[in-house]
Amino acid sequence: MEMQQPTMVAGWAARDANGLLSPFSFPLRAKGDEDVVLKILFCGICHSDLSTIKNEWGNAKYPVVPGHEIVGVVTEVGSSVSRFSTGDKVGVGYIASTCRACANCRDGFENYCAGLVPSFNASLPGGAEVHGGFSELAVVHERYAVRIPDGAALDRVAPLLCAGVTVYCPMRRLGLDRPGLHLGVAGLGGLGHLAVKFGKAFGVKVTVISTSPGKEAEAMDRLAADAFLLSTNAEQMKAAAGTIDGIIDTVSAVHDLTPLIMLLRTHGKLVPVGSPGKPVQLALYPLQSGGKSVAGSMIGGMRETQEMIDFAGEHGVTAEVEVIGMEDVNDAMERLQKGDVRYRFVIDVANTIARAR
Repeated sequence: MEMQQPTMVAGWAARDANGLLSPFSFPLRAKGDEDVVLKILFCGICHSDLSTIKNEWGNAKYPVVPGHEIVGVVTEVGSSVSRFSTGDKVGVGYIASTCRACANCRDGFENYCAGLVPSFNASLPGGAEVHGGFSELAVVHERYAVRIPDGAALDRVAPLLCAGVTVYCPMRRLGLDRPGLHLGVAGLGGLGHLAVKFGKAFGVKVTVISTSPGKEAEAMDRLAADAFLLSTNAEQMKAAAGTIDGIIDTVSAVHDLTPLIMLLRTHGKLVPVGSPGKPVQLALYPLQSGGKSVAGSMIGGMRETQEMIDFAGEHGVTAEVEVIGMEDVNDAMERLQKGDVRYRFVIDVANTIARAR
């Protein structure tokens, strides 16, 4: 019997640490009984995509096809798939696979499974390579896909699959979603602007904290934040000391956490969700003297991700995006490196990948 040839998929990949992306073809992973095949419609560009293709974390497995903020339409389903049908719009974030047996997986915290396999720059336990959303097709186990509500603006939903859930989950888990609380958001980029939007949707007071004076108008006028703190202004920071219940710190550059700790009320919580490439500074006494805490958080489990997508749909929370073609992805990466995006690049994969080959 003649072996069936695998479907070849068009994508864009980086071949080395210069991070330059160019057309790349790879075989589509064979569909399993519990898998769905997606035609990728849109894919957001996360800062971790940039860090990976440039091997800033030392874990790049070239060639790297990045992308883990994926929205697509189901084109095929495996024989045991029960959650999706062809034609459904679905989202895929950072998770491609987990062990499905540990306590974290059983409790819906797949994001903390020791066997987590990311949805790009990775291999499944059986050896199959996992390529990201800078490509025309993907095969995904149904457990790691979420349903996108009908009528959603798919390009603006894509960044929710990583940036959105990354800020939503710690707000929910740590009780920073209660109306009347005071939430700080450090950094106003892809994650930060969504933290502001979710905070406003929860009914909390939101203060944006930034090193850039130019971000004040964006925070107050465009995103309807309640207040703005310039972190380089000692008088402003002193006046705001001890007034904030919790801070979502989205800054990915190395920075001192102590000034943020000083802003917290007694028993306040600081949640760093950025991923600096080097250790950050943290003075312990300001934590101890106020009973304050620093809490870790990374993306979200699948149940939380679906909850976040549904909440966003009900409250009109979507990302502010700049939609680009696949042929513009290298320019976008350069601009992302400089922070020149308001606030997330999203690739129109379906309509541009063919012309970009």
